[in-house]
Amino acid sequence: MSPAPSSSPASHLLDWRVRFGALALIWGFSFLFIKVGTEGFAPFQVTFGRLFFGTAVLAVAIVVKRDRLPRGARVWGHLTVAAFLLNALPFSLFSYAELTIPSTLAGICNATTPLWGMLLSLVALSEDRPTRVRAAGLGIGFVGVLTVLGAWQGFSGLDVTGTALALLASFSYAVGWIYVRRTLSGTGASHLSLAGSQVGLATLQLAVVTPLFTSVPESVELMPLLAVIALGALGTGYAMLLQYGVVAEVGPTTAAMVTYFIPVIATAAGVAVLDERLAWNTPVGALVVLAGAALTQTRASTRTAGARTVAGRLSLSRVTLRDSREDKIVPRA
Repeated sequence: MSPAPSSSPASHLLDWRVRFGALALIWGFSFLFIKVGTEGFAPFQVTFGRLFFGTAVLAVAIVVKRDRLPRGARVWGHLTVAAFLLNALPFSLFSYAELTIPSTLAGICNATTPLWGMLLSLVALSEDRPTRVRAAGLGIGFVGVLTVLGAWQGFSGLDVTGTALALLASFSYAVGWIYVRRTLSGTGASHLSLAGSQVGLATLQLAVVTPLFTSVPESVELMPLLAVIALGALGTGYAMLLQYGVVAEVGPTTAAMVTYFIPVIATAAGVAVLDERLAWNTPVGALVVLAGAALTQTRASTRTAGARTVAGRLSLSRVTLRDSREDKIVPRA
């Protein structure tokens, strides 16, 4: 996506900065919304509500823009798999994880997606060869993960199951993005129609699963309901539309910087609003994770970059931001 023209540089700059900040806040607060949502609903119900309201926002956008849905059974088959890997599965895993771990820890685990993405790309994408800097970033990032988890003290006080589910959710995002790169490039469909269709399919998947494992709540509390609506309409629907505008106006490299604000905002929200407590190793480890993730996203050499094929498209659960030489995986809730 190339930057859009601007008639007023000053107002244009202010506009994208405001939306950039809103995007970081929405994605950062998503982990708080999940936590509050699970206080009144089962995890699968939180995920279904999130997808339902996100689909509604994207459907309205598709109708307003008069966009066309993707065509072909093969494309819809790949979208079904992408919906599971990038929406239904990780959203559900984060909801279950936050039953037993703080939203701050879930937000930090989410930031490991670029690390998983690079690790998997070394195996799954033959054109993506590691550099020394990126390999160092991978090692530094996982040292940060061990710091967050307090590995030197035997992970004491840590809910292993909940943390593992959050890390597995981030891993699922990385697997999903590699799948999208391999299967959904060159479809001819717009990013919006692909994303809207993908989220719609994920909603159908949860519509089948949710009744099998949950029962209708006896009562509905206001705060959890509002949290689920905000999680879907803002964090899964409107945030994607904001992301389109930021990428179009300032380019993918600048827009990718939102990645590094998400765990910071998630941590601040958890501490300030939910009164979650932090040990010293949590923020320190988070900074190390972000430093490692940043290194894994550095550009390769010109010769190596020239040999690559720029593939993949934007999807809903995460947004892959890329410039002409490098794919950047951007974690989001």
